[in-house]
Amino acid sequence: MHVKLLRAVGAATALYGLAVTVRPELLARPSGLTGEDGRVAEATRISLRPLVWRDLADGLAMVCAPEGAALRTAALVRVASDLGDAALLGATLPRPARAKAVAVSVGWAALSVAGLCASGRGAAYGSTAARRVSRARAAAAPSTARPASGC
Repeated sequence: MHVKLLRAVGAATALYGLAVTVRPELLARPSGLTGEDGRVAEATRISLRPLVWRDLADGLAMVCAPEGAALRTAALVRVASDLGDAALLGATLPRPARAKAVAVSVGWAALSVAGLCASGRGAAYGSTAARRVSRARAAAAPSTARPASGC
């Protein structure tokens, strides 16, 4: 796992969720959810807020979760949310906005998957104890210095 990447994705997700909670047009406009006058209807604003609270919550979970199973679970929830967004928005948004919304959603999911699947020095080790174990293994048997990604 690449902990720093997962934490960065979580922080960006949480900040975006907070921003859209305050200004729903940040999501509504690029999604084509505005009226002909460019305004976002109150019903659309109300409908978007729960979606971005989800982003805020799972983003904070990725930032705050302890390394290991908790962080992996938070990241998997993020991936599921992003892929669900891609499927639902791709099927329901106005046609001009669909491809962009799907690309953005799949892109964010891919970042989380990359963080989950990353292996190698520095990526899978967040705790001091884990780094020490890795260094001891590397010193004892250089061919076993790189653990499997677990993905």
